[in-house]
Amino acid sequence: MRLNSFVMVGLAVVFGALAVAASHSWLSRQADAQRRALAAQNKPTEMSTIVVAGQSLRFGDKLTRSVLSEIPWPSDTVPDGAFTSIDALQNDGERVVLASIELNEPVHAAKITGPGQRATLSAIIDEGKRAVTVRVDDVNGVAGFVLPGDRVDVLMTQHSRDGAGASIVVLQGVRVLAIDQMADERAEEPDVAKAVTLEVDTLAAQKIALAASVGTLSLVLRRAGEAVAENTRSITLGDLAPGLATLSVPSDDGPTAQPVQAASGGGGLATVVVSAGDGREEYRVPVERLR
Repeated sequence: MRLNSFVMVGLAVVFGALAVAASHSWLSRQADAQRRALAAQNKPTEMSTIVVAGQSLRFGDKLTRSVLSEIPWPSDTVPDGAFTSIDALQNDGERVVLASIELNEPVHAAKITGPGQRATLSAIIDEGKRAVTVRVDDVNGVAGFVLPGDRVDVLMTQHSRDGAGASIVVLQGVRVLAIDQMADERAEEPDVAKAVTLEVDTLAAQKIALAASVGTLSLVLRRAGEAVAENTRSITLGDLAPGLATLSVPSDDGPTAQPVQAASGGGGLATVVVSAGDGREEYRVPVERLR
């Protein structure tokens, strides 16, 4: 029994020593890892410079030295399309602002013209898109509250010779490029415009041209950031007043038909009064909705 006690004590000492050695080794490795991490954090970051706006810049502003600044910037985080010096930005000629640049915002190649180019509307049209202009008034142009950069839906309202009418959504979520001659997306003052220029593809431009020739175009302003296309349908006079007859044929010298509200309990019939000279006749006709 005494020998067994000595053996147990010896084994405990051996295992204890092994545990201490293993713990010391682990702690040493952790300390080395922390020292390397601290050394990496304390390593000086390579710095470069970047060109930023020295003041708020708007569409059409010229990029002269007086409106630009160079500030320090980490070399490994310089954005693609940025300029590292004012000389690099101006070495091939003067450039002009195409999109608004705020104070201390890096000047990006996508927001300015190429060397020696003018700030024209064609320079801000996205690839594969076209610009088409729609004539509007203070009502059809959303009372002047549409500004460059907004998104609108384009509606067409059409009236036919028989008095019928319909309104359809031609396009949805179209970007506004310019209002009259203004293309600054940071414009804050609404203005009643006579023309609105929209950015569309070729097919949409054809739709707008056709719609403008056969009806009246109106703009519907979308909420900022909304891009979901809705399922729409044609809206007719029948949707405004289901019992209203829409048979009316204006004529300079021939008979004219005047729409009359259908009588209650008429079973879907309406009375149409036809006047020809001094004569006047009434007809009962079925009411049909336009779809």
